[in-house]
Amino acid sequence: MSFPLFRWLLLLALASIAPPSLAQQPGKGLTPLAEQPEAPDFELTDIDGKSHRLSEYRGKVLIVNFWATWCPPCREEMPSMQRAWELLKEDDVQMIAVNVGEDEDIIFQFTANYPVEFPLLMDRDSSVVGAWPVRGLPTTFVVDPRGRLAFRAVGGREWDDAELLEIVRGLRAE
Repeated sequence: MSFPLFRWLLLLALASIAPPSLAQQPGKGLTPLAEQPEAPDFELTDIDGKSHRLSEYRGKVLIVNFWATWCPPCREEMPSMQRAWELLKEDDVQMIAVNVGEDEDIIFQFTANYPVEFPLLMDRDSSVVGAWPVRGLPTTFVVDPRGRLAFRAVGGREWDDAELLEIVRGLRAE
């Protein structure tokens, strides 16, 4: 056995016994987008067949989450998104989740274990996700009332985190 292979195996063994406190945790913050480009408009249907256009949300703060049922961090963050929705809907902040590449049957099965009340839209052919600056799943954007991309979050988040919610609420004043 060569030394580099031995070191690799040792690191792998140590990583497997690392305490949970060293495990990767979901991100907490939001990354401001300096240029704040206009959010690409789209029209998608939800799992009930209702049509949604992004432009219908103009004038409101909107959280747009790109996700898939096969994505572990997407599944992990969905309950916190529902809790955030319950807190934010009274503040007139909107939330939608755009599923990438799946159909209503798969999404409906997913919601049996992860029930949500905000709209779950279907980007079956991935044309919408391709128009947005998505960097893997999940990627979430916060769109300001002017329709511009203000913040991005790549990877899972605890969306009901108080600091994160204050950043989102802060966009209402713009």
